[in-house]
Amino acid sequence: MFFVGIGIGKNNHVASMMDDTGKVVFKAFSFPNTSDGGNALFSKLASYSLNPSDFEIGMEATGHYWLSVYSFLFEKRFLLHVINPIQTDGWRRGTEIRRRKNDIIDSILIADLIRYGQFVETRLADEELFSLRTLTRFRTYLVESISDLKRKVVCVLDQVFPEYQSIFSDIFGKTSKEILLQFSSPIDFEPVSSETLAELLAQLSRQKAEQLKAAASSSFGVTFAKNSFTFQLKSLIEQISFIEKQVKETEAEISGIMEKLESPITTIAGIGAVTGAAILSEIGDIPKFDSPRKLVAFAGLDATVTQSGEFEAAHNVMSKRGSPYLRKAIFQSALIASFKDPVLSVYYQKKRAEGKHHLTCVGAVARKMCNIIYAVLKNNQSYVPKA
Repeated sequence: MFFVGIGIGKNNHVASMMDDTGKVVFKAFSFPNTSDGGNALFSKLASYSLNPSDFEIGMEATGHYWLSVYSFLFEKRFLLHVINPIQTDGWRRGTEIRRRKNDIIDSILIADLIRYGQFVETRLADEELFSLRTLTRFRTYLVESISDLKRKVVCVLDQVFPEYQSIFSDIFGKTSKEILLQFSSPIDFEPVSSETLAELLAQLSRQKAEQLKAAASSSFGVTFAKNSFTFQLKSLIEQISFIEKQVKETEAEISGIMEKLESPITTIAGIGAVTGAAILSEIGDIPKFDSPRKLVAFAGLDATVTQSGEFEAAHNVMSKRGSPYLRKAIFQSALIASFKDPVLSVYYQKKRAEGKHHLTCVGAVARKMCNIIYAVLKNNQSYVPKA
């Protein structure tokens, strides 16, 4: 049996191989992240054996750069292992006194780790779960982009029409956005009567229109370079509307896949189609976790431990290692479950009664939710709260 470790890079990868005795057969075989590069690696391995079952190949889940070489080798029917870089770092600390790190050393370390078999595998989920992962992460990117654009809108409004935010409780509501598209500065309101303004915007009451006109007439916003501010504001609002449409379309795609999977995860209080999709896709294969505690650690919801001799820290914080997407989805679900789930809400209130901060209590609920998620997915059964 041969064990191959691949150090993943953006443009080039490095492969090293050892046999089952730990002897390095070859090292530092560099190949580009192209079809020709993949074929070069295949030819290199074929020179030792034509049977793919004679090889075990490992690589780190480094960003998205490992996907192409994984896909290439998967089609060649090799046995593949994808490892979390945290595990490689732990193996390095145990074997590398000088703590050196480069692609050559990494490839040898990965091959050695695969040979010993002391690792938790990050399996590439099936196509539907992989699609969910890409879609939920894309949705996160879109939502974060909207938040960034909204901050920019507030910044421009603070300069050109600072009184506007006192009139609308939600300046990014449908009516408010329509107003900002048509009337981007206080001067734009001057030739328009309150009645006409209310008629133009059917959802705007006459009273609100009069408030808007009064605020515009006495606004302390800047008046010079008005056109540049108007252009920015309209462009930002248009971008927000466009991305919000993309978010809805992405959520529709996610919901379609979730309906096919028929997962019981959405029976858990606080977990809807989108958060459920994020949790499912980030976890992947639940059998790779042999206990709920491992799932808690993978989500980075476990507490750090600081201890030396007789000293042990009284206040430990969340480790925040593992998947940030999984941690965020579970934490968001825990925020809802803390008040909606009959069991978890009691647990939340108990922690609050102990004097714990709200977010600390939600973190505790999130860890409890990991136990529930583990049981629901492991048994493939709907969640039924037990008082």
